Amino acid sequence: MERLNSIEELRALQERMIADRNLTLPVIVISAGTCGQASGANDLIRIAKREILANGLADCLGLRVTGCHGFCEAEPSVLIEPEGTFYPKLGIKEMTRVVRAVSRGEVLEDLLWRDPKARRRVRKQMDIPFFRNQTRTILSRNERIDPIRIYTYLEDGGYSALAKVLWNGDARRVIEEIKASRLRGRGGAGFPTGQKWELLSNQPDGRGKILVCNADEGDPGAYMDRSVLEGNPHSIIEGMLIGAYATGAKEGVVYVRTEYPLAIKHLVIALRQARELGLLGGNILGTGFGFDIEIVKGAGAFVCGEETALMRSVAGERGEPRQRPPYPVQKGIDGKPTAINNVETWANIPVIISGGATAFAKIGTPGSTGTKIFSLVGKVKNTGLVEVPMGVTIGEIVNEIGGGPSGRSEIKAVQTGGPSGGCIPASMFDLPIDYESLAKAGSIMGSGGMIVADQNTCMVDVAKYFMKFLKDESCGKCFTCRKGTQRMWELLDDITTGHGTLEHLDLLEELARVVKDTSMCGLGQTAATPVLTTLRYFRDEFVTHIERKYCPATVCRDLFAYRVIAEKCTGCALCVRVCPTGALTGPKKEPHNLDQSKCIKCRACYEICKFDAIAGDAIIAVPAGPWQGGHAPERRPASL
Repeated sequence: MERLNSIEELRALQERMIADRNLTLPVIVISAGTCGQASGANDLIRIAKREILANGLADCLGLRVTGCHGFCEAEPSVLIEPEGTFYPKLGIKEMTRVVRAVSRGEVLEDLLWRDPKARRRVRKQMDIPFFRNQTRTILSRNERIDPIRIYTYLEDGGYSALAKVLWNGDARRVIEEIKASRLRGRGGAGFPTGQKWELLSNQPDGRGKILVCNADEGDPGAYMDRSVLEGNPHSIIEGMLIGAYATGAKEGVVYVRTEYPLAIKHLVIALRQARELGLLGGNILGTGFGFDIEIVKGAGAFVCGEETALMRSVAGERGEPRQRPPYPVQKGIDGKPTAINNVETWANIPVIISGGATAFAKIGTPGSTGTKIFSLVGKVKNTGLVEVPMGVTIGEIVNEIGGGPSGRSEIKAVQTGGPSGGCIPASMFDLPIDYESLAKAGSIMGSGGMIVADQNTCMVDVAKYFMKFLKDESCGKCFTCRKGTQRMWELLDDITTGHGTLEHLDLLEELARVVKDTSMCGLGQTAATPVLTTLRYFRDEFVTHIERKYCPATVCRDLFAYRVIAEKCTGCALCVRVCPTGALTGPKKEPHNLDQSKCIKCRACYEICKFDAIAGDAIIAVPAGPWQGGHAPERRPASL
């Protein structure tokens, strides 16, 4: 790998690579992000290599291993270029057939994705509703780039935005372009990126300036940043290089959690290749501009996603927030002015510089421009990463891209923004997704987590789950956050175990607002959001838990017991096979019996029964029996 010593050499290399491309050569593209590898993508890669070499197909068939393509529900998947043929959920035997079929120019109809609504096979990836209804600006590059080979990024136009900036030689113009794009930080707060850069550039150069990529993605169910780092690490490097040139920063840090080994591996390789090619380090492309990036691995504390806690962790101290001002752009890591943006924000920078701020601002809404990546998970058919313009409705994402509910139950709500976000009911799915609309609904954008809940989800239990997560992740520095989150969890626990009173609801709401108003950092200030939104939109579920001592979703185990409805049971024995404790017994084709003394209420029988023959009854609403479990524990007082 020879070092590039000028912008002209970079452009000449890219021109040669583009000229040498064979656009008619069929290429097998295997999605091998963490989700793909967990589903068996490495086996597909091994089989593809073996078949290509064993049959002498190396000259007439290409193979590219990439990061995640987004359709995680369909993994392990294969994309055939240039036709765009898409094969989902392939096994080893199917992969052998695919390689041979591609070499002969054939399409295997029986392996194509099947549209469950139209009941037909769909050949091309972009004709599948999951992909067709997206605007893939960032994720689409994952398909075209091998993350451990920098030349694939260069061939796709990589580092052209950096060359454009260095060629023009006007740092102030770069900041004005980012401001004109109206790009807002994708980490959750939505602070204007151009304004943050301007504040950093106005700081004195004598102390040194630092840029940080926040890849500490701690929201349960969120993996957007991880997938971008795994699939296209050079886009983050290029974005940080442009930011450094614009602000005068000389040092860069990528703060990534240790739980992302594949992202770290690809980032280490990308940084090494960029340095060897002269795109990182000193005298970049012979322009005299210098900037380098180091990786700092975080231990996985959720609070370190907050910028001041992150800075302390980078400095080797305990990750806990500090009071502001001074703000990071005034006094950050080691006392130096510091600007922090998350992975998706940095990945958008080359897009803006290459295509222009005007084109970028045309996508989305006037107040929230561009696209946003969401991780769509939960009780929805098509789980995965979704990139859509700001302003699309929740219903479009869940029903059109996500394909609607995964089971027979209707969708009840969507939780946005991670543990600090809110639960939005299905009746509000026409709500456009932008920062202001979500805030009015009581939720937040967050980093982009979107968890779908159906009628089998207990919203009281959801609030309890997230409150447990937040109380465990609180750094403990603020008394109101440390004890307030703990006490809110205790109140929710009382409600889900049959010890709640209506006084609990008033106390819970009052306590949530106190924690929100008095906590120092974003964790405590948003910790009340799951509680406040569930109380706002699903108060009837709380009241049912309290007054009837019953969980309508049959999730809160202390409030119900399962039974077999003999009139509906066909004796198919599906429930018998999945029961882990042998509580269900009975001969085939006859109604089964459920032994309450053995039942652990795991829901396996309830979820697998096709005939709705398993019901959950309120324990307290029926006469006491030997299955009721003895005396209830002593209730905690409702007072603080």
